[in-house]
Amino acid sequence: MPVSLRAAEPGDTSIILAFIRELAAYERLAHEAVATEEGLSSALFGPNPRVFCEIAERDGEAVGFALWFYNFSTFVGRCGLYLEDLYVRPEARGGGVGKALLQRLARRCVAEGLGRFEWSVLDWNTPAIAFYDSLGARAMDDWTIRRLEGEALKQLAK
Repeated sequence: MPVSLRAAEPGDTSIILAFIRELAAYERLAHEAVATEEGLSSALFGPNPRVFCEIAERDGEAVGFALWFYNFSTFVGRCGLYLEDLYVRPEARGGGVGKALLQRLARRCVAEGLGRFEWSVLDWNTPAIAFYDSLGARAMDDWTIRRLEGEALKQLAK
């Protein structure tokens, strides 16, 4: 069964939120998934969207998504694309859905002259790592992600 890809539309917020919750549960981070349909709708479809989403469908049913945004590399001197989340429902895995979503975003990068296509993967997620390696993605082992949130973010902002 072929996969079809399309840009998310305002009526997709409930399925996007369902995908996010499924991904969070898979990543053992369900307690951190506090997104709402209203927040997603505003971010994706408000007057000045800063995040974008692709939906993968098979036989008219949504089976996966890729949520992304533009970033910027000062070293390259150009924008890039950062993939925040890629998720394919378990029953659709192994059928080319994830690869199709990544190819769509790679084509966007090339068409727009973007300098990089980046994402993060949990270090224990060996199936995803093997998949990304098979596509030629390289690990950035010399970089460590740092995050400010919650009270620490508020304290720094004072």
